[in-house]
Formats: sequence, C-alpha cells, structure tokens
Amino acid sequence: MSDLSNTQFFQVEPGPQISARDILEIVFKALKEKGYNPVNQIVGYVMSGDPTYITSYNGARSLVMKVERDELVEELLKAYIEHNSWA
Repeated sequence: MSDLSNTQFFQVEPGPQISARDILEIVFKALKEKGYNPVNQIVGYVMSGDPTYITSYNGARSLVMKVERDELVEELLKAYIEHNSWA
C-alpha cells in the first residue's frame, strides 16, 4: 500500500493541438452542411462571443471555443492578405 502522507504527482500529457486555420475550416464546413451562411455565423460569433452562432454539428461549437476570438480574426486576416497577394 502506498504512503498516503506524501503528496502524489500527477502529470497529464497535452493532446494534439489543432490550428485556428483547421478549426475555421471545420466550423465553416459544418455550418454550410447545416444550411447556414458560414460567413454571417462566424462574424456573429467573433463580434459577440456568443457560441450559439456556431452549430454543435460535428463538434464545431466545442472546437471554436478552444481558440481565442482574436486568433480567429488574425487567421482570417492572414488568409485574406495572402489571397490578395499583399504580402
């Protein structure tokens, strides 16, 4: 039997990290599959922080809440700049 007077050390290994870009892609596809306008819904979420703008279909809502909204905006802006060859 272990000594219960000593503090036990417990370490959790972090799971694989998913990028903001990948999350946006998953959320976009889930919204589109459910018949929503993905742009409007994502803008609503980013502006308000209200997760109900994002469908729970395919875990999209849980995923989008794992990343800060400013990181989502940063990723969207980077993609826009790259797409328009400004960089």
